[in-house]
Amino acid sequence: MQLPLYQVDAFTDHALGGNPAAVMPLDAWLSDELLQAIAGENNLSETAYIVANGPAYDLRWFTPTVEVDLCGHATLATAHVLFEHLDYPDPQIRFLTRSGELRVTRDGSGYRMDFPTPVLVEAAVSAELEAALGAPVLDAALPANNPSMMVCRLESEDTVAGLAPDFRALLAATPYSVIATAQGSDRDMVSRFFGPQVGVDEDPVTGSAHCCLTAYWAPRLQRERLTARQISARVGELVCELSGERVYLSGNAVTYLTGVVHRVD
Repeated sequence: MQLPLYQVDAFTDHALGGNPAAVMPLDAWLSDELLQAIAGENNLSETAYIVANGPAYDLRWFTPTVEVDLCGHATLATAHVLFEHLDYPDPQIRFLTRSGELRVTRDGSGYRMDFPTPVLVEAAVSAELEAALGAPVLDAALPANNPSMMVCRLESEDTVAGLAPDFRALLAATPYSVIATAQGSDRDMVSRFFGPQVGVDEDPVTGSAHCCLTAYWAPRLQRERLTARQISARVGELVCELSGERVYLSGNAVTYLTGVVHRVD
C-alpha cells in the first residue's frame, strides 16, 4: 500500500512559518487505530485525512495522540492540497466533519474558511491554572457546547509573549486547552495556544482557537473584522470576521513537501 502525503505550512506566506499540518488523501477510510498511528508517526500537531463523499469530502483531524472535533490550520492545509495539487475545479470546497459542514473558498492568493461561531460563557479560573500559566488571568470564557479550550485574557501582548508555562502543572490544573490572549500593539488581538490535554504543548497557529477568539474579541472591540497574530516562535497571521452564526478565517498556505507513505503494516 502506498499513500500520498503532503506537508503544508498554514497561516503563512512562506515555508517554515505558520503551522505545519500533514494531509493524506484516501480512497477509503483506514481503521481509526491506523489513522492515529500515522498521525503519531508524522508527529505534527495535526494530520488531516480526506475521503471523497459525492461532491464534498469527509474530513477528520488527528493530533499525535487523539482525534479532535475541529482544526482550522489543517482544514486550510487540506484545501490548499486540493486546489494546488489535486486539481479541484470549483472555487469552493465543502468538508463534512464532526463540527458540521465547513467550507473553504479561494480568496485571491489565499483562502477563506467558513466555521461555526461558538457561543461563549464566562469561566472560572483557578489559582492552580494561573500558577501553571505563569500570569494572572483577567477573565476567561469557554464555548457553551462541547468545551475543549478556554480563552484567558491577560494584561498585555508582552505578558502573552513572555509566558513559559509549566505544561505538566497546566495539564493537572485544567481539562481544557488554554488560549492566552491580549489586545495587540499592531493587531487587534494576539494569542498563544497551549494544549497538553491533546498532546500538543504549544501549537504554532490554531484556527479553531481563532473561532473562539473572534467570538470573544469582536463584541469587546465593537468591530466584526479583526486582524490576528499568533505569537508563537513560528508566528501566524489571520484575518477573522464575525458574521452572526459563522466565523470567517482568512489566511495563506505554502506546500513544504510532498511524499509517499510506503508501509503502514
